[in-house]
Amino acid sequence: MQHEKGFIALCAAARAHVKTVSIAEVKQQLDIDGLPLLIDVREESEWAKGHLPQAEHMGRGIIERDIEARVPDKQTPIVVYCGGGSRSVLAAESLQKMGYTQVVSMDGGWRAWNAAGYPVLR
Repeated sequence: MQHEKGFIALCAAARAHVKTVSIAEVKQQLDIDGLPLLIDVREESEWAKGHLPQAEHMGRGIIERDIEARVPDKQTPIVVYCGGGSRSVLAAESLQKMGYTQVVSMDGGWRAWNAAGYPVLR
């Protein structure tokens, strides 16, 4: 997907502060013992077309509003993902600013997960 320069710069700045994990690392965790919390921050229409197993949907537009009610313990490990890794890195940065200490962004997002042929729920 082609993004505008300002958005690219914003995401690059966020990446400097956010830890990312690979799709392979997330897959391994799902296979071994599951993830404490896997959040899909894509739009509702994207979620409806498919998502990762064990994922919960909390769109980018509402995650900051709703996260504290869903996850009051700010030490909870959280993996966020989106379509390609841009929105999730922004969401992860926001969660860190809110005090969440173990939040990471899945690099490559939904598109990389699908390209790898990993399982999805539809």
